[in-house]
Parts: sequence; structure tokens; C-alpha cells
Amino acid sequence: MSTEPTSPPVEGAAHFVRAAFSNVSFVTGFATTVLIAAMALVSFMWTPYDITLISIADKQLTPSVQHLFGTDHFGRDILSMIMVGARNSIAVAFVAVGIGIGVGVPLGCWAAARGGWIDEVLMRFNDLVFAFPALLSAIMITAIFGPGAVNAIIAIGIFNVPVFARVARAGAMALWPREYILAARASGKSATLITIEHILPNIASILLVQATIQFALGILAEAGLSYLGLGAQPPMTSWGRMLFDAQTRMMGAPHLAIFPGLAIVVTVLGLNLLGDGLRDVLDPRLRRAR
Repeated sequence: MSTEPTSPPVEGAAHFVRAAFSNVSFVTGFATTVLIAAMALVSFMWTPYDITLISIADKQLTPSVQHLFGTDHFGRDILSMIMVGARNSIAVAFVAVGIGIGVGVPLGCWAAARGGWIDEVLMRFNDLVFAFPALLSAIMITAIFGPGAVNAIIAIGIFNVPVFARVARAGAMALWPREYILAARASGKSATLITIEHILPNIASILLVQATIQFALGILAEAGLSYLGLGAQPPMTSWGRMLFDAQTRMMGAPHLAIFPGLAIVVTVLGLNLLGDGLRDVLDPRLRRAR
């Protein structure tokens, strides 16, 4: 059996770009994600209509040249609301994933480096957190502090911590027995220094792929929490809140739910495709298989 490290060799940026943009999943996911992100950024400076502008005379208009996605029950432009909702949904998911990475990765790496009872305690704590999914955590947090986007971020972020802790621990555990890690330990490097210099660079690819997956799940979780009234509160706009407002008007104005639903589907699909593409490009075993 080969004793070479299984971590991918350091490759140039040009090679990565060529490999990435020859992968259909990556290109499709990347283009979709960039489009959604650009829409969210543009909404800070411009939207077709002011989403705070209420026009009862124009309520529930079907899609037209003036209103490409129609209007809601208050006469607000749905396309403008989707653009503004994109930045809120993305912001919640981004911060929640950041919490998961910032807390979960150090915990996972520490558990792998120390082992023994520390590893056991941390993993059992992870199991305990897994018993409280984001929705249940949000309900508990809301009962204490009230509904809101910040509480949704906290709930989703808490749920992300054990996910990244497990991924980081599994990746680090596979690397600690390797010869180059043993050589680093023999040279007198501390576990912390070895983790920073050798472990983290070699598990960065799997963490990046996991981050794209959790980002997509964060979008879904935020939409679900807002739909239940536990996320963004009026006058803030989110895709889940738009679905909640549309549920009693589906028969007369189905476009109120179709377009926010499509926004969620397209965003989550794009992020999943991006994650699949990154996995294909960054995983050396998949590269050798091709």
C-alpha cells in the first residue's frame, strides 16, 4: 500500500480554473450563484419599484411588461421584493455558515488532535446539538427572545457547528497517522502548529464543499423559519415570508407563490451544483478516475 499522503498536491490557479470551467456542474452552479448574488447586490442600489410603496389599485396584477412577476396583495412589485429578499436570505445563510465554520472547525480539529476523553466529550456534545434541529432551536430561541432574523441566524448557526466539527474531525483524523505529520511531530512542532500548517490546508477542500452545501441548506432553513413567522419580520422581506403571505391566495393569484418558490429552488439548486463541481475538481480520486 502506498504511504503517500492522500491530500491533493498544490496546483496553480490556472490549472484549477481550467479544470473547474470544464466541469458542467461547476459552471452551471457558479453561473447561477453569481446571478443570484449579483441580483442581491444590485438591490442595494436599484429595484424596479420601491417595495415599501403600497398601491391597492394595482394589487395582485398578473405578470406583465410593467411588472414582470406581477404584484402582491398590497400592489408591491414581486420582482423587486424577490431582489430585496435575496440579500436577506443570503445574509442569514452566510453568517450562519460563518458561525458553523468559526466554531465547528476548531472544535473538530482540537478533538482530532487531542483524542481521548476530550474527543469523546466533544463528539457527544455534537450529538446533543444534532438532537435540536434549526427549526426546534429557533422555536426555543424565539420563545425567549422573540422572532427575528438575528435569532434565525443564531439557530441555523448553532445547527451548523456540529456539522463542520464532524467534517473537520473526520478529515483531520485521516491525516494524523500520515508520515509527514509524524515527521512534523518528531521535529518538535506542537499540535496547534501542525493543525495550522498541515491539517487545515489539506482539509480546506472538503470544508469548502461542505460550506456550499450548508449554505444551500441555510437558504432553505431561513425560508422555512420565515414562513413560520420565526425569521425576518415585516417590513423586512424574505422569500419565506412571501410564501407565507401567498398561501391564502394561491387559487386567485398563484404567481404570488410561484416566483418566490422558484427563487428558492434555483438558488439551492445552483449552490448544490456548485458544491458537486467543487468536489469533482478538488477531490484527487475523482480527478484520477477521469
